[in-house]
Amino acid sequence: MPPEAAALVAGSAVGPEGDADRAHQADAVGAATAVVSATDSAEGARSALPGVLVDVPVAVLVIDQKAGSVVYANTAAVELAGNVQLPVPIDQWGTAAGLTSLAGEPLERTSSPLSQVAEGSPVSGEAVRLAPSSTQDEMTLWVTGFPLSAEPVDDQLALVVFLRLEGDQGDSPDRRLQTMRDRAVLATDICFTISDPRRDDDPLVWVNPAFCRVSGYSYEESVGRNCRFLQGPATDRGAVLAIRRGLESHEPFTETLLNYRKDGTVFWNQVSISPVFDGAGELVSFVGVQTDVTERVRTEGERAAAFEAEQTARREAETARAAAEQAQADAEHAREEAEAAQNRLALMAEATSSLTATLDRTELLGRLADLCVPLLADWIFVTVVDAHGEVLETAAKHRRGLTAELETISSLHAANLTPGSPSRQAMESRRPVVVEELTDARLDSVYARTPAREAHQRLGGHAVVAVPMIARRRVLGAMALVLTGEDRSFTDPDVELVQDLARRAGLALDNVRLYQAEHQVAETLQRSLLPQLPDIPGVSSAAHYVSASTAADVGGDFYDLLQLPDGAIGVAIGDVVGHDVAAAAAMGHLRGLLRACMWDPTDPDPAAVLGRVDRLVQGLHVASMATMAYVRAVPPAGEGRPWQLVVANAGHPPLVLRHPDGHVQVLTEPTGLLVGVDGDTRRESVHLEVPAGTVLVGYTDGLIEHPGADLDEGIAALVDRLGAADVGAGPVDLCAHAIDTELDRRDDVALIAVRFG
Repeated sequence: MPPEAAALVAGSAVGPEGDADRAHQADAVGAATAVVSATDSAEGARSALPGVLVDVPVAVLVIDQKAGSVVYANTAAVELAGNVQLPVPIDQWGTAAGLTSLAGEPLERTSSPLSQVAEGSPVSGEAVRLAPSSTQDEMTLWVTGFPLSAEPVDDQLALVVFLRLEGDQGDSPDRRLQTMRDRAVLATDICFTISDPRRDDDPLVWVNPAFCRVSGYSYEESVGRNCRFLQGPATDRGAVLAIRRGLESHEPFTETLLNYRKDGTVFWNQVSISPVFDGAGELVSFVGVQTDVTERVRTEGERAAAFEAEQTARREAETARAAAEQAQADAEHAREEAEAAQNRLALMAEATSSLTATLDRTELLGRLADLCVPLLADWIFVTVVDAHGEVLETAAKHRRGLTAELETISSLHAANLTPGSPSRQAMESRRPVVVEELTDARLDSVYARTPAREAHQRLGGHAVVAVPMIARRRVLGAMALVLTGEDRSFTDPDVELVQDLARRAGLALDNVRLYQAEHQVAETLQRSLLPQLPDIPGVSSAAHYVSASTAADVGGDFYDLLQLPDGAIGVAIGDVVGHDVAAAAAMGHLRGLLRACMWDPTDPDPAAVLGRVDRLVQGLHVASMATMAYVRAVPPAGEGRPWQLVVANAGHPPLVLRHPDGHVQVLTEPTGLLVGVDGDTRRESVHLEVPAGTVLVGYTDGLIEHPGADLDEGIAALVDRLGAADVGAGPVDLCAHAIDTELDRRDDVALIAVRFG
């Protein structure tokens, strides 16, 4: 089969991909030469091609060019014309199939594509019409065909391929024809390959474009290699062995196996391979038809899984029905057991949500007691210990209250857990301890103090189970559940349920422990990063900080107040990108750099200070980006003279001045680029004179950001709140007015107020 023939069988030599196919034809001359000998006789083609083409999803005819008759029709072609006795003249077959031109003329009256192929002319693509019948509506077919012999021989054959297509009837004829061409290309995903068994390792000598499209390998990457390069780690070795045996037997066969595309994705490939022999009976080629059947395999797998699920459900239903029949006499008891099981499941679901919803240990223990009483026991005693076994906290609950008795046991017994205490035994052994009957002798070994034993007698107790609470290989405590009625006891399922609950409680307790440890670390870090405002003669100050982090009260916002060596006062406010401990650490580094640059007398101008900080931040990789505002305040030269303020801003929200008369001024200038963006940027400073009693307010954007409002609205609201304060209000009062709003906890808030004079 010449390359152009195989390409047309795949239906991809028409429409937009025709040029690519013709390029492949030029590269496949050697393949054509190898296959021509296999198709030089009608007998050879009749024996080879039907086995390959019988089940492909397009209609295929084999035409004897010399006789002008159809000698073979595959299954799809038989569906078009019916079971017409072969051989049959081509025009007669077309009449039986009801084929006409697009104008409705019978094909025998036109230069039909069938006749063109019979005369030895290839048909790259032509539309014909299939007349309606009792079983199907009118449809349009796309016809391609080609001779199977490269040169004239005594017995020449040709292939004709029909693709069923339907265009939009509302389109123009030209548009409809182009649409049909496009769909013809897309409709055929049949992969044709030819290999040469006479060469070493039976390499591929030709593949059609559909093969390249499905596998992802180009023509050049495929030809010259054995087709096993499509196999991979998950390819079934049994299927590979079956293919090898089929090739060795020289018989047509079909096999489905898992193959790999070039990009590594897998697909299920149905391979039909037929041997081709020359006139002397020598094997010269293998012709393969490959189809991506991934969807079919998946559907079959789902069908098999559904069938297995149905069978399993049926068996389970039969077992349940048998069990129900066997337990019919005890139906009431079974219902009670089912209700108990349901209650236990509900308990575990509630425990999961309830115990993990708090990070307060006392509240957690109270929730644990509420879960157990009265559902699992008449009363409960919970003990929490530290790493050394010392009791940290207890919790207890009785179904009838009896608070005084529980407090007595909590205060006396918890302080001295005896070796006979079920709680201590459970913690030391790390296993449940079950006491089926609390005798007087056992109670004497449990309670070292008489008041505690008497309190137990008033509470009542016949059976007890104590279970350790363990998390991350550490014993955190024990929970002891007590039954007061002599007709009740703890069953094995009860003990398992309590164990499960204790595991969940232990994990929740350990989460509380870890949170408290992290919280303590965070508080220590916060105290070290956020300075205590110094006492500076001539100024008064106040500050406020709120973190957005729910895990630790630290973040990236900061403020600072510093008396400089030359007598000036430095005020800074900043915001490092981030809202967690990492942002806080970066903020600590940045604040240290800022202090060093503020202290450097080389160039005290705030714009120059921010420039030095910017270069250090980028050079030392201290933080990613940050906003910052810095004010250098110079005290007046004499009484009654104004304060000199020099302000520089690096992308920070504008500072605010509240004058002694209550007027609030927003310093919209200066503005500058954020720190960490461009170390060579130059910022400008603004010089102001303010009277004594003026209060400078610096803040971060968490104070003015609110859902649904822009920053201008937030700044205006802040100005209103500051203006509402009494005339002469100090920094503390102004901080209180500034934060007198519902803060958006999605961002940190830092605030500093400094009054000059």
